[in-house]
Amino acid sequence: MNMDWWLLVAAGIVGGILNSVAGGGSFITFPALMFVGIPPIAANATNTFAVSAGYLSGAYGFRQDIAKQPQVILSIVLLSLLGGAVGALLLLNISEQVFTQTIPWLLLFATFLFVFGEKLSVHLAKIPKLSTWLGVILLIVSAYGGFFNAGLGIVVLSYLVLAQYTDINQMNGLKLLVSSCVSLSAICIFVYQGVIAWLPGIAVLVGSVIGGYLAARVSRQINPNYVRSFVILSSMLMTIYFFADIYIV
Repeated sequence: MNMDWWLLVAAGIVGGILNSVAGGGSFITFPALMFVGIPPIAANATNTFAVSAGYLSGAYGFRQDIAKQPQVILSIVLLSLLGGAVGALLLLNISEQVFTQTIPWLLLFATFLFVFGEKLSVHLAKIPKLSTWLGVILLIVSAYGGFFNAGLGIVVLSYLVLAQYTDINQMNGLKLLVSSCVSLSAICIFVYQGVIAWLPGIAVLVGSVIGGYLAARVSRQINPNYVRSFVILSSMLMTIYFFADIYIV
């Protein structure tokens, strides 16, 4: 196994730990895929595939919490599937150059939401009649996830705050359900178009599974604030790097 494979597995392990404890694992796995030479759009599609196993296993683990409101599950699933497909189609219908130029802005947006998303969502939830737009908002959130998977969990949690969910276990379950549906519909389109780099994706996926398992074993000993600080620092460094690489160098 050459250095590229070890790098991808290691990135997957770190990403899996972050996703299990605080979220933000794609800030590590997506740049790692680009670093080993995978073109940006293919790297993004491959990253969506690589992190999907974590979403699915997590959603299964929270299945009882998800089932607390059975009347909303069908609409959430359908809107998430539709939005994920729309985002994936949008991704595949722009040029590599345009997507490359949007990467630092997408990372900046995801970083901003990671840092301020909870407070922002609380304020937005106070807007009158916002609940009438929740379906449209979920569709937009899901389209974002199909277009660019990094930060999806944070964006979905912000939506759930707007939707006035308060049970943290149910919120985590619904976050994983939405993320799973978005990823599955996007992956179907990526597979049909042949844009997933399978072997690198599998390397990241294997690392993510290992990282998720390790996090489950040691998460009680990890201070979430330290993990959150690491994610914020990593995302800021990645954002600065991509801005410099694309717009300055």
